[in-house]
Amino acid sequence: MGYYDSTYILVIIGAILALWASAGVKSTYSKYSKVASKRGITAVEAAEQILHGAGIVDVKIERIAGSLTDHYDSSTKTLRLSDTVYNSTSIAAIGVAAHECGHAIQDSEEYVPLRLRHFLVPIVNFGNRLSMPIFILGLLLSMYNTLVPIGIFLFSFAVLFQFVTLPVEFNASARAVAILGESGMVGSTELPKVKKVLRAAAFTYLASAAATTLQLVRLLLIARRRRN
Repeated sequence: MGYYDSTYILVIIGAILALWASAGVKSTYSKYSKVASKRGITAVEAAEQILHGAGIVDVKIERIAGSLTDHYDSSTKTLRLSDTVYNSTSIAAIGVAAHECGHAIQDSEEYVPLRLRHFLVPIVNFGNRLSMPIFILGLLLSMYNTLVPIGIFLFSFAVLFQFVTLPVEFNASARAVAILGESGMVGSTELPKVKKVLRAAAFTYLASAAATTLQLVRLLLIARRRRN
């Protein structure tokens, strides 16, 4: 676990992937946030239409500070749109709002991967707090058959959570694209641009899953090397 530990290359690779994905989504969003939709509807209006069309009447829409801080909170049935999205008429903003509506629809339909992700949240939070301290303590005390495996086991829930998140996010984007296309809220020439924005956002989740997996591999390699 020293400073020159060769397994740090896995952490570096994960960090590079995360930074690349983050830069990509910001760049793509910035590009298409300058392209106004032909219908001229705002993102909040699009969200209202999508929720209404899905028969969802118990979800409120709020405006929150920041950029790309948009999210759906299932615990309060609240869809939150960021300052840069809420009143924007851009293709990018409408795509983001539609994606968050996709999560609200998943919630209303009790979409299994979303339910599973909710179930995992407290387990992952618990694991994130204890996995590394237990793992490091196991190395310091040479408890390679007890504490070290427990630390790795707890961290593995973070990896599981990342991979459960992927279908949740991909499905929300697929729903968004289908609804926007079928409803005519965006035109046929605009839909590919929406897809690019959502594809860039999806890559951030892929990068996060890859980075977390690489960290797990690193822990396994360290444990194996110390045990040997």
